[in-house]
Amino acid sequence: MISLYCWNAGQAAGLWLSSDVLSERLEALQRSTDILWIDLENPTPDEEKLVLQKFLTVHQLTLEDITKLRREPDAGAHFPKVEEFEKYLFVIVNPLTRAVVEKVRADGDEVTAQEAPTTQLSAVLTRRVLITHHYQEVPAVTTLRGHLQRHEARAQRGPDYLFHIILDSMVDEYAPVLDHVTDALEEFEGVIFADPSPSRLAELLRTKRFIASLRKTMIYEREVLARLQRGEFELIDEVETAYYRNVYDHLIRFTELIENSREMVSDLMQTHLSAASNRLNEIVKVLTMISTIILPMTLIAGIFGMNFEPLPTKEGGFWYSILMMLATGVVGFTFFKWRKWI
Repeated sequence: MISLYCWNAGQAAGLWLSSDVLSERLEALQRSTDILWIDLENPTPDEEKLVLQKFLTVHQLTLEDITKLRREPDAGAHFPKVEEFEKYLFVIVNPLTRAVVEKVRADGDEVTAQEAPTTQLSAVLTRRVLITHHYQEVPAVTTLRGHLQRHEARAQRGPDYLFHIILDSMVDEYAPVLDHVTDALEEFEGVIFADPSPSRLAELLRTKRFIASLRKTMIYEREVLARLQRGEFELIDEVETAYYRNVYDHLIRFTELIENSREMVSDLMQTHLSAASNRLNEIVKVLTMISTIILPMTLIAGIFGMNFEPLPTKEGGFWYSILMMLATGVVGFTFFKWRKWI
């Protein structure tokens, strides 16, 4: 699906145009000086060809990176990166999927169960055109749509400003997810000694994978934003670098939080293993004591149960042997109590 937003500088007004306008007025839009935002959400190959080859011709390598999820769905999203070409700036980021965002908003417990918490958002920027491409619904793109509906005149600041809004919303979405992960780890910390079960360990491993995936994504995105906020690219206006710097500062703080969560989950896994080991030791100790107490009784029963005439066979022998077994049990139990092993 293609969504097209056009800021008409002459009329000082923003217009949402139908996707048919792009194909019908292709050459006119190419020559126009209006600010355009073209959003490709789960597009067909024909729609990709229309926008990325006919309207704005991008490099073949750029096209391969943009369509990676369609061509190689099992390989996952492309890692964040930024590349400057002669006519455009190409950026890939990995925003959170709508499923993760909605689960956090609903205070769901299965946030860390997501196999792929992020998806791929590709962006192509020129002086007057912003093209965004994604195969899943991205909340940050929805945020930009709402922003333009409320403040349509902001579009006149250019594609670099519009893209900053997407990045800002994308980074802000990390905050509640990181808070959710921190709360989950604190709950683990409270129950891990009481119930160091295999199910707890499985939850910790799942949380660790989720944190590792987020951490890798955020580290790559930190490098991308570091380059954008330095004013390294001509297509990012110097005035807008302050906004990119603000987004970069937020991402730095969130990266530190994810590092803390990573260390915490590693410590909890070690604590879980120690608690499970201690619990096993306690069980083995109790079983060993029981075996030690019963061993003399087994010896006595074995001796008196032998079928040899010299052994005691008088009346009361049975109760005599039972009394001996009880005596050895009491002595063993008293000894363990005295040594404070019980």
